[in-house]
Amino acid sequence: MMISKHYKYATLSLFLLATGFTASSQKVQSNAAGLTITAQQTVNPILKRKAVNPIWRLEIEVPAGGLEFKALSGTINKAGLTDLNSLEAYLSTENKEKEQVLDAKKKIGSSAVSGKKFSIPLDAKLAAGKHVIWISATVKPEANIDDRIELKVSNLTDAASGKHKVSIQGPVAASRLGIALRNPNDDDVNSYRIPGIVDTDKGTLISVYDVRYKNSGDLPGNIDVGMNRSTDGGKTWEPMKIIMDMGAPHENNGVGDPSILFDPVTKTIWVAALWSKGNRSIAGSGPGLSEEETGQFALVSSTDDGLTWSKPYSITAQVKNPVWRLFFPGPGNGIAMADGKIVFPAQYWDENKMPHSTLIYSDDHGKSWKAGVGAKSNTTESQLVETTPGKIMLNMRDNRGKFRSVATTTDMGLSWETHPTSYKTLIDPVCMASLIKARVKVKGKMKEVLFFSNPNSSKDRKDLTIKVSLDLGETWQDASLLVDDRHSFGYSALTKIDDQTLGLLYEGVRDLYFVRIPVKELIK
Repeated sequence: MMISKHYKYATLSLFLLATGFTASSQKVQSNAAGLTITAQQTVNPILKRKAVNPIWRLEIEVPAGGLEFKALSGTINKAGLTDLNSLEAYLSTENKEKEQVLDAKKKIGSSAVSGKKFSIPLDAKLAAGKHVIWISATVKPEANIDDRIELKVSNLTDAASGKHKVSIQGPVAASRLGIALRNPNDDDVNSYRIPGIVDTDKGTLISVYDVRYKNSGDLPGNIDVGMNRSTDGGKTWEPMKIIMDMGAPHENNGVGDPSILFDPVTKTIWVAALWSKGNRSIAGSGPGLSEEETGQFALVSSTDDGLTWSKPYSITAQVKNPVWRLFFPGPGNGIAMADGKIVFPAQYWDENKMPHSTLIYSDDHGKSWKAGVGAKSNTTESQLVETTPGKIMLNMRDNRGKFRSVATTTDMGLSWETHPTSYKTLIDPVCMASLIKARVKVKGKMKEVLFFSNPNSSKDRKDLTIKVSLDLGETWQDASLLVDDRHSFGYSALTKIDDQTLGLLYEGVRDLYFVRIPVKELIK
């Protein structure tokens, strides 16, 4: 489903006369009161390992005297019968953005999925005024996340057996499936954040992220880097493994903000992260090179497709100018270049505490590392691609807000040129984003394409969207794919799975979601 960045779902309104509407008569009396029902499909994946997955939002303006509803009915497709376990109905509550959101504590009905026509029994006595009912689903563990679910709501039935038809207008799209790779409190961990993901030459997906044991806050704190492997393109995942742990004491000795790359020459997976010994993250790091003075640019690696990992070690002395206050990775993904160099996005905070996006690279497959200079001041988390041999494009989070900044280098970051799209093309709410180059099948032919994901907003972390460039970042297509319209922590990481499929790992709120995206949904 291709969705314009300015696209808004239409609200559907139906005015029904309710008084005197009974099972035996269904005739409107002259003193009838008006009942308003609106219906809106949500835009978000239906996730395995999630108890609540909103699919439809029904808004009801209940007339004076109130109404009691006993059932909500509709239809579901064959994939829904195969993949869904149950359907639930919930009422809403108002969030801090003054929006009505699903309230998991206000369940008013549930039903097992057993036929193409469903009916959810309700226990809903609604007073006069506006109310929101959500339809949600749970997914079977064995569900195929490549399936698409088509579920349509048709009627609300009141206590007198009167059926109030819901009119669906405007576009309705099949909902994608996915998996909640990490949920809050999995393995006694409070929060999971900061995704990175890469595919190896064996087709294995390796995901990395922050394991934030006590809360969702950033470093310094008790944080490790976790990892999951998938050998079937993300349809199933092996249990979490901790791959970066700086040891005791664990409090204020954390490591996080991971970035990951695969070296196809040596078959080595590299993960970079920031090690904060004591208060040595952004606020407390200072000049110098030792772990007692400044945050450390730490690495681990695996040479057996992610099964085992080296011990963490620091390369800070190789890449950091001692006068800078901090030097650490740009989280997400690094790259391997056509000439064999391996490159991580990076950022440094100079002696005046001003951040700059840059890169580090190795021309000897990780034996030694070198750093570039800053591409632009007041930029932090960045991602990079090699657009043409030897030319790197750096796409940066800009603290000025509203847009991404973009620069290119042909000398490995010793100098930078501002790109024509910089700070005017890709909107951004000051958040991490993902940028990859992938050779994929477009209209039957293989083509190198840039894919970009971020919250598609200039101010809010919501509307997670994937955009496409068919000319290596010179322009971006107007149409884009809206994956999830909910408010979230906003970070995301893309990877190629095969010639026709991308993988997207992204943040919810304290959790991480994974979906498979067919290229044909992005490029028509």
